[in-house]
Amino acid sequence: MIDTNQLATIIAALVQSDTARTAPPSGVAGTMIGKYAIIRSRNEGINAGTIIAADGTGVVLKDARRLWHHRPADKSESWYEGVAKTGLSPESKVSGTVSLKAIIEDYSITLCTDKARASIEGASTHAQS
Repeated sequence: MIDTNQLATIIAALVQSDTARTAPPSGVAGTMIGKYAIIRSRNEGINAGTIIAADGTGVVLKDARRLWHHRPADKSESWYEGVAKTGLSPESKVSGTVSLKAIIEDYSITLCTDKARASIEGASTHAQS
């Protein structure tokens, strides 16, 4: 099991690595690097951020926020796909921003529109109650 310090070291090395910045993306997930997206995973739930690394083992997000209670701004849209298209409704609840987040498990990627990104980044931070 990797502890928090080891994970932070791994992420820092990845971000600082010239290879990570200059190597061409590989695989489907690799083509998403640099894009703002919603990431859905089993244990980490729904998160949004800019993808800085992605492969079959996991994804690393920059300026990540967890969407722990989310509804799309357009009520005719569904779930996180609707949020990715139209942004968050006022009753949505999101975490504060963390500079880097690694999700090391199976995940899905849904790209966000510019409107949705602005909505997620501008949402008020809520503490869990």
